[in-house]
Amino acid sequence: MKITTPHRAPIIGIAGWKKSGKTTLAVRLIEAFTARGLKVASLKHAHHAFQVDDKATDSARHRQAGAAQVAVVSAARWAIITELDGAPEPNFEEVIAALEPCDLVIVEGYKSAAIPKIEARRLASFTKKPLADDDPQVIAIAADHVIEGTALPVFSLDDVELLADFIDATLGPLKGACREADGSKAGLRKSVADIGGEPS
Repeated sequence: MKITTPHRAPIIGIAGWKKSGKTTLAVRLIEAFTARGLKVASLKHAHHAFQVDDKATDSARHRQAGAAQVAVVSAARWAIITELDGAPEPNFEEVIAALEPCDLVIVEGYKSAAIPKIEARRLASFTKKPLADDDPQVIAIAADHVIEGTALPVFSLDDVELLADFIDATLGPLKGACREADGSKAGLRKSVADIGGEPS
C-alpha cells in the first residue's frame, strides 16, 4: 500500500546503510527543492536517544522535572517534545499524518516504509548489500562509484540538481502551492496588522 500524507503531498525516501551519504543527500535535496520554491517537510529516523534541547535550557529543566510534553515557542520556530516513557515510538504513518501541509516530504531512513526511495551508496559504507535487490520501492540509485548490473537509473551523489529533476518528473510535476499559500497568508496577516484588525 502506498503511503501519502493526509494532504496528498508526495513522499520520497533517501535510504542507505550507515556512511552511505544519505544525510548529505537528503540535506542537499531539501536545499534544491526549497530553492525551486517548494515547501519541504523532512522526517528523520534516529536509532538512539536523541535530545533536541540542551540540559541547561529551561525547556530541558521542565522535561527533567517530569513534564510528559514540553512546548517551546518563539517568533522564529516552535516545537513539542514528547517523552515516550517506555511506550512504543510512533509508527511511520502516524508521524507522516502529524506533518503540516507541504509540497514534498523527504524521508531519511525508514528503509522498510512503503514509499518510493533513492538508494544512497558510497564505497565507505559499512554495509555493501544493495537495498534495491530486495526493495521494489527503490526507484533510483545515487552513488559515488560506478554501478553495474542494474536496470535502475543511476546518479552521482554530487549531481543533486539532476536527481531533483528525476524526482520531480517521477512524483510530480512538483509545485510550490503550499509555500505560495503560506506567503499569501503572511501577507494577509501583515495587511491586517497594519490596519489594526484580526484576520477572519
